[in-house]
Amino acid sequence: MDLPPATTPSSALTVRSTSGRAVLLATVLGSSLAGIDATVVGIALPRIGEDLGASFSGLQWTVTAYTLTLASFILVGGGLGDRFGRRRVFVVGVVWFTAASLACAVAPTLALLVAARALQGVGGALLTPASLAIIEASFAVAERSRAVGLWAGASGVAGAIAPFVGGWLLAVASWRWVFLVNVPLAAIVVVLAWRVPETRDIDTRRGSDVRGALLAVTGLGALTFSIIEREPLAAALGVVSLSALLWVERRTARPLVPLDLFGSRQFTAANLVTFVAYAAIGVFFFLVVLDLQVVSGWSPLEAGASVLPVTVLTFVLSGSSGALSQRIGPRFQMGLGPMLCAAGCLLTARIGEDAVYVHDVLPAITLFGLGLATMVAPLTATALAAAPAHRAGVASGVNNAVARTGSLLAIAALPVLGGLTGDSYADPAAFEDGYRTCAQLCAGLLVVGGLLAWSLVRRPGEPL
Repeated sequence: MDLPPATTPSSALTVRSTSGRAVLLATVLGSSLAGIDATVVGIALPRIGEDLGASFSGLQWTVTAYTLTLASFILVGGGLGDRFGRRRVFVVGVVWFTAASLACAVAPTLALLVAARALQGVGGALLTPASLAIIEASFAVAERSRAVGLWAGASGVAGAIAPFVGGWLLAVASWRWVFLVNVPLAAIVVVLAWRVPETRDIDTRRGSDVRGALLAVTGLGALTFSIIEREPLAAALGVVSLSALLWVERRTARPLVPLDLFGSRQFTAANLVTFVAYAAIGVFFFLVVLDLQVVSGWSPLEAGASVLPVTVLTFVLSGSSGALSQRIGPRFQMGLGPMLCAAGCLLTARIGEDAVYVHDVLPAITLFGLGLATMVAPLTATALAAAPAHRAGVASGVNNAVARTGSLLAIAALPVLGGLTGDSYADPAAFEDGYRTCAQLCAGLLVVGGLLAWSLVRRPGEPL
């Protein structure tokens, strides 16, 4: 696909400029493809399970197959963007993701759906880091935190509104339409990409560590399989593969994970918080809409609409949150945000058979949304600011991979620890008990994330 000739901008775009707004719109819509799909699929899981005869583990695989390849190849995607051009890789990722979405929409069996979801993850791994790296490389230094905040807020809006859209689609059509809806959005993104300036890493010698990516997908896949299917031999394979990955990364000239990035304590701290917090966030969004449908008997539309306060809060507050962290440093918000999310998780344990939205759901969702709006922009900006600007794609890829890996392993493990197995999603009483345990586990992880942020994250220039 031909795009306009590559240019090397002087990293001087502003949020208020026409070009800056065009870049933000293209990257937000592109990254929203992956975010919307991941969220909408969650609300469609009961219908998918019923139509394809899936157990609860089958529903887990429908989610984790996507997250597995996304987490494993997102670092390759960041490296490819730095080397060949972030705009070019971004567009390829959008097209790939859309083709895989069409395969999901026509999948006749659960196995084929899971395979298509894995292919979707590869497309997401190309477009996701490129979208954020485009912003980091294109905007003036003084504008980056605000731009990242607006990106995070608008992307959060898209992700949060997705359950409402998914619920409406499920009310008027088949679950297959939750994948078909990606097609028109992708077409708009490809057109907007013509306005995005091309940027590359100045180090053109950097390549793509495919061997590392294969070890990552093998290791994470084996661990996920061992947790969901309770296979100890798979766990051993996962540990061996991930150990081999670390050995390879220390010795290759072109590593998948440049371990020297973790020489920055700020970068390491931001990614520790990311891993723990996004583990809980992933499980929360995976289970809460299921809980409202299975336990409370709400329709997909009602369950999806119930999380709209997250949309409003992230849209209104994320830009300001990013700007505030620029002035006062990120530690306070990165510590407070997970605590607010933890309180929201605990409050959802009150959701039962006769749940009333204003009393049982709205306070919990509001607290969770406030926590996300407080935390996400400072966390993302901190991870990127701790790395050199010309390695934005790599830093973005690492941070995204850490977030997806945390979510992947938690979605595999926490439902098992909570007793959600077999056909429990068809048994309201069993699901209610399991969900309450999982909500407590999520809250515990979020508290740990907040404490890590408060203990380890520093304002740039502040002594460690």
